Amino acid sequence: MKHRIDDVIAVFDGIFAVPYRTCLVSGDDEPLYCPADSEHDMHRIIFAHGFFASALHEVSHWCIAGERRRQLEDYGYWYAPDGRDEARQREFESVEVAPQALESLFSEACDLRFSVSVDNLDGIEVDRHAFAADVEARADRYRETGLPLRAAAFRDALHAFYRRGLSREAAIEIGRERLAQA
Repeated sequence: MKHRIDDVIAVFDGIFAVPYRTCLVSGDDEPLYCPADSEHDMHRIIFAHGFFASALHEVSHWCIAGERRRQLEDYGYWYAPDGRDEARQREFESVEVAPQALESLFSEACDLRFSVSVDNLDGIEVDRHAFAADVEARADRYRETGLPLRAAAFRDALHAFYRRGLSREAAIEIGRERLAQA
């Protein structure tokens, strides 16, 4: 199955637009989470350059963020740009393990290859294999103990659409049913 960005947006919005007032938006530049404001009724997860993997990654951050964090631009987190030193890279990796683990599970549900992102091309040399092992270990822990509710709803819908071949509408309904289990 072809991985069209319109499908992942429709699935996400179909599950979360009403209960969470949140939509997924294809952006032209860097990813950004914007809470609703006087100009926008909806919270917006803006992913980079229309890339499918970026959409999955940004949704993974949203699935982890609690209610308070979802009221803050970029969830109130810092972002150290490319060129990080060793300490900043360790800090980056520590906060990226969980979202990248969810992203890997979303990718798996879509039958899409996943690659970790160390996001530090101009910085120190990074042990990509060690970070990948940490991400995989966290994904395994999610498989064993369960995903956060929003992540489980999204993953189930993606799996229904991409792996089982159900329609968007049927996949969205599966995601909504999972949310209702809370």
